[in-house]
Amino acid sequence: MKGNITITEAALASLIGLAAHEVPGVVGMAPANLKEGLQKILGRNQARDGVVIHRNADGTYTADLYVVMAYGVNIPTVAENVAERVENAVKTAAGLTISKTTVHAVGVSHA
Repeated sequence: MKGNITITEAALASLIGLAAHEVPGVVGMAPANLKEGLQKILGRNQARDGVVIHRNADGTYTADLYVVMAYGVNIPTVAENVAERVENAVKTAAGLTISKTTVHAVGVSHA
């Protein structure tokens, strides 16, 4: 192929958010910070909410996910499943590596 392919951080965050939503036991994502919370109140509600990514010097990424879990699930197990699903989805869809995924269980809700 001639040319370059660019995957924006917004696209990567959306991919990560969608992958996290596929995991049983995940109810939704929570705003990662005040700015994101205000944007959500003002109508922005996209898959990348609750996802913070950082590109490392070696070209890999770290991801922090702020997740609301379903009541009654084993939170550590769901968190491990989220991390695995996200890392596999990013590798498969974008050919990129998530070197560290941190799942923050920020709430529990009825599914």
